[in-house]
Amino acid sequence: MNNNVDIEPILKWLKEKQESYPVTVEEVGITDLEGWKTDSATGNIVHDSGKFFSIIGVKVNGAADREVPSWTQPMLKQEEVGISGVLVQKKAGVTKYLFYAKFEPGNINNVQISPACQASEGNLAQAHGGKRPRLAEYFDGTKGRLIASVLGVEDGGRFYHKLNRSMLVEVDEVEEVPITEDYIWLTLPEIKKLLLVDATVNSLARNVCALL
Repeated sequence: MNNNVDIEPILKWLKEKQESYPVTVEEVGITDLEGWKTDSATGNIVHDSGKFFSIIGVKVNGAADREVPSWTQPMLKQEEVGISGVLVQKKAGVTKYLFYAKFEPGNINNVQISPACQASEGNLAQAHGGKRPRLAEYFDGTKGRLIASVLGVEDGGRFYHKLNRSMLVEVDEVEEVPITEDYIWLTLPEIKKLLLVDATVNSLARNVCALL
């Protein structure tokens, strides 16, 4: 690792994003959620659209090598494959990777360095009724050149058959990528140092970094 790489400006940029993001998050009861309901037949928590995820129950038997061989637990089930995509582009002869300062309600610091595009199939199809994720056109085959696309399993202790697709897509050096100030181009040495900083790079971005 190049110890001469200075990531302090990047950490300062991220801290400014964390402190300036105009959001508040509070815990509320399941019955207070809009668009979500408890299925009367199964007890599963589901979205009105039938998209996104549901919370189900599972019963496990025969796990002889675990702490206990049998148990029941709730799990998060999402049949849609999630997309975690990073763009690659040469800038003045230096290969750089595009990441995003993304807010997630469960983050300790609200905002972490995330893939340039982090979305489910439901997000891409706009099942939420909102905007299509920025840069989605690079990860649906419309633009760019696919370098790598790997399916991985998310935490099998909490998610039921949940798959995420980690993607690297190359963009021509002369192309102007339509980004905002919430995106950042990073070199590989910078990424390696940022991965060692607590609560800075989110788990899905770390998965994509395994492809670099």
